[in-house]
Amino acid sequence: MKKMLPWMITILLAITLIAVVAVFLFNQLFNGSSGNDALDAKQSVNGVHAEKLSADKRVEVTSVMGDIKTNLADPSYIAVLGLAFQLDKKTTKEDFDKIKDIQIKPIILRVLSDSKPEELNGSKGKDAMSAKLINLINPVLPDGKLVSIEVTDFMIQPLY
Repeated sequence: MKKMLPWMITILLAITLIAVVAVFLFNQLFNGSSGNDALDAKQSVNGVHAEKLSADKRVEVTSVMGDIKTNLADPSYIAVLGLAFQLDKKTTKEDFDKIKDIQIKPIILRVLSDSKPEELNGSKGKDAMSAKLINLINPVLPDGKLVSIEVTDFMIQPLY
């Protein structure tokens, strides 16, 4: 028994080490994207205070991107949509307008191409898509924050 004790301790330590590494990797892989995009979007705009904007001020801080077309994750469907992006200040809107075709549109196309038609149906689907876009777009903005995204046009069409 005395000769087996060091071997048993070594085996138990190895199993413990493997278990700790497995738990760590599991948390890193599956909790990196928590799946709670609405909560992440809410946290990303913390510090941005919602104030009632006049129509002129709203137009001043809103950028519109229309006629976005792409296939969805199911290649037999195509999505056509228009979006209105409300930013926190005028200078942020000016920066956003400069990069919207080279950085923002590819992000939107990636999100749509990873989405299935049933995921985008209804107001919950559009809200989830908007939250995901806010989380992906805010880090690429040089200055300021994206406050909200409104879907102005939306159509999913099956391809025949």
